Amino acid sequence: MQNYINKLNELKESSSYRSIKNIEKRISKYIIVDDKKMLNLSSNDYLNVSTDKDLIFEFIDKYKNNDEFLFSSASARLLTGSSKSYIDLENIFSELFNKEAALIFNTGYQCNQGVVSSLFSKGDCIFSDKLNHASIVSGLKLSQAEHFRYKHNDYDNLEKLLKEKRALYKNAIIISESVFSMDGDIADIKKLVELKKKYNCLLMIDEAHAFGVFGQNLQGVSSELNLLNEIDIITITLGKSIASMGAICLSNRTIIDYLINKASSFIFSTVIPPINILWTKYLLQEKFDYLKNQKEKLSSLFKKVHNLYPSVSSSQIIPVVIKDAKKTKELAAYLQNKGYYVLPINPPTVPVGTSRLRISLTSNIEYNEIEKLFTEIKNATFLAK
Repeated sequence: MQNYINKLNELKESSSYRSIKNIEKRISKYIIVDDKKMLNLSSNDYLNVSTDKDLIFEFIDKYKNNDEFLFSSASARLLTGSSKSYIDLENIFSELFNKEAALIFNTGYQCNQGVVSSLFSKGDCIFSDKLNHASIVSGLKLSQAEHFRYKHNDYDNLEKLLKEKRALYKNAIIISESVFSMDGDIADIKKLVELKKKYNCLLMIDEAHAFGVFGQNLQGVSSELNLLNEIDIITITLGKSIASMGAICLSNRTIIDYLINKASSFIFSTVIPPINILWTKYLLQEKFDYLKNQKEKLSSLFKKVHNLYPSVSSSQIIPVVIKDAKKTKELAAYLQNKGYYVLPINPPTVPVGTSRLRISLTSNIEYNEIEKLFTEIKNATFLAK
């Protein structure tokens, strides 16, 4: 036990110790923590849907007598945990993304892990962006395929690896996020499509932080670039912009059928509750225009913020890189005292020397509120010490 205590103390000394916050309430763009109301700048509720009580009560009133208004599926999907609603939702997504088929997973983590770990085996290889999410990295480790991690958004480095390694393996895939969760920067998907064709690879794009935020019909960056048909596998999460639960993998029928038979994270998990399926369908079918309006508000906001505070970001995620972990933690505490709920992001979540605040913009936030935030950051003179 002392070994664990020592390791926890090391985390505390390096400002990398994590703890669960005493969150009391979330109200639209605000959050109450330890009796203090703050502007919530740490949420993935990008369209501010999750706390919209009018939407929630309308949904409850309309669907409370529905047979699918249940809080547990009580089973894995392949046993009794399925129904027409699940299939309907998959069809809604396959139509929205112009893909042959879709498959519901419980979380974005389980989705990425299951897809990456099950589709490729000995004799295959995977080329993955160095800053891809931990769920993808977990899939790489579980897969029996060889994997190569190219430098973040460095397509010369990726092509160098493809030239050296691709011909040595049977099947290959390139994997990237579209919007990266810690820097808010965006992959060059057009270049990735070019390389996947040139070197005979599949291409997988994780649109977790882009779904609902980019694309005329909310599908993400690939859609905005008119490249949906060029992407072999798309994964999205339903717990961010859509304020529900679960994740979706979209691909051709063969790959989806293979995942149903081989992806352990799908096969051996009790599936998400039917009420979440109803809620997601309700939002996409009956409140789609509302979602699009929220998306436009957010897009307008983050474009203005990019002019206010230029960074690597091209999205709603704005990194303020402080580098030093202790100073980052101090700045977060200072801003929370001023009424802004921002959190320090320290190693191992980000590389050593890149500690930062991750400012997450949402639709109901006003530009003047972000102006004031950056004035407070500028006034935090203790950072120069």
